[in-house]
Amino acid sequence: MQHVDSLKDKTMTGLFWSLADLMANHGIQFIIQIILARLLLPEHFGIIGMIIILIAISNSIVDSGFSQALIRDQNTSQEDYSTIFYFNLFIALVIYGILFISSNVISTFFGEPQLIKIIRVLSLVLIINSLGLIQRVMLIKSIDFKTITKTGIIAAIISGSITIVFALLGFGVWSLVINILSMQFIQTTLLWFFNKWLPKKTFNRQSFKKFFRFGYKLLLSGLIDTFYNNLFFVIIGKSYSVTQLGFYSNASKLRDNASLAILISVQRVTYPVLSSIREDQKWLKSGFRKIMKTTAFITFPITTGLIAVANPLFTLLLGEKWIPSVIYFQLLCVAGMLYPINAINLDILKVKGRSDLFLLIEIISKTILTILIVLSLWFELGIIGLIGAAVLSTYINLCINAYFSAREIAYTGKEQLMDLLPIYLISISMGIVVYMVGEVLPSNPYVELFCQVSIGVVIYISACKLARVQELNTVYRMIWALVMKIKSALNNTKSMVNRID
Repeated sequence: MQHVDSLKDKTMTGLFWSLADLMANHGIQFIIQIILARLLLPEHFGIIGMIIILIAISNSIVDSGFSQALIRDQNTSQEDYSTIFYFNLFIALVIYGILFISSNVISTFFGEPQLIKIIRVLSLVLIINSLGLIQRVMLIKSIDFKTITKTGIIAAIISGSITIVFALLGFGVWSLVINILSMQFIQTTLLWFFNKWLPKKTFNRQSFKKFFRFGYKLLLSGLIDTFYNNLFFVIIGKSYSVTQLGFYSNASKLRDNASLAILISVQRVTYPVLSSIREDQKWLKSGFRKIMKTTAFITFPITTGLIAVANPLFTLLLGEKWIPSVIYFQLLCVAGMLYPINAINLDILKVKGRSDLFLLIEIISKTILTILIVLSLWFELGIIGLIGAAVLSTYINLCINAYFSAREIAYTGKEQLMDLLPIYLISISMGIVVYMVGEVLPSNPYVELFCQVSIGVVIYISACKLARVQELNTVYRMIWALVMKIKSALNNTKSMVNRID
């Protein structure tokens, strides 16, 4: 019982700092993105969007699934860490060389000459990231998200400030390149500063084989997932104008700030925690179920609310020139609504060591998505049709993921559906009402947004109380615990200042 209480405390502390990272780090990046959207043109974001798939896939190869394998492992030695560190760095250097040489071909494919220099400079981020992978893994394993939060906030503020200066000086797309590079460089530097670890001069083949046996399947599934997550950037960049790609790119980033940011903040805490209790089937199922329902309670209303307030939100934050992004953003939010649920289902497979099933699911789900994409292109449904294919595949994936995870922890798809359905229906109903309120209000984005958000919050909380949704109390206790931690931190700071005086 003492172990369980200790694990709960550790989880709450980790969740506190993970959510703090979400609100602060992503909040800062969100503000910077808004400023850059007003300073730069859609085509600047479109140019970066053309090569984002290359960077994303390359990062997956550099990691090679070893991060997840290390986090899952309960008896990791310094030799293990050093072996994976050197492998990650070696792969990063190799891929950078390949991208450097291939930059001419890629530029010709998209018909954008300036991509040559951008690829050769931006690809340096792969080497920078590889240097910080082990440091981050060690902090995640110890659920030390306080340090990760500090590095993220500092890096976001400094890199964001540098980027805005370059944008004001007229550097255009290069200011976005500088943003990515400076952000990762500062984060990696700070991770090394706060986490005092240095690799040993050793490379153990047995260590490599041990983690590769689990990690290579995650690598393959990760490559498939990353490729398809960024495939639309390639299709839109090749088939449509760079401006249209810019509209889609910014809509995607704003969606990610909502659904994916929440997912990452919760998932990076829950995965190591669930891994630590994977042998206790009862606790594992109970913990998984609670995580699933609480995540849905937070994610569903946020995404539906964003869909409902998208028009005044874009007008107020980004300006009139970004209005064509609204419909893309709304459809992407429909898909993003289920991203956290799908990902948490897949986490169970990783926790149970079933990377083979993880890979199989990726192949099945992406085969379905490929068919849907081909159909949308065949019938010339345009960008809307492409995003519609992604939305449909997300709901199909939920059925597939729930089926396979249920086999591991005896939490059936029907049970999941019954747990999620009340929150889903309440969120959808709230979103419809909020959208209708916006239609009858005067066309003032400030008034419209304030009224819609206020009414949405009241409706959601009231409906959850009437439906006796337990997660309302769970989230309330979490918020109260976070408030107490903040209060305690402020009191400790005040005491330190008084002692100094």
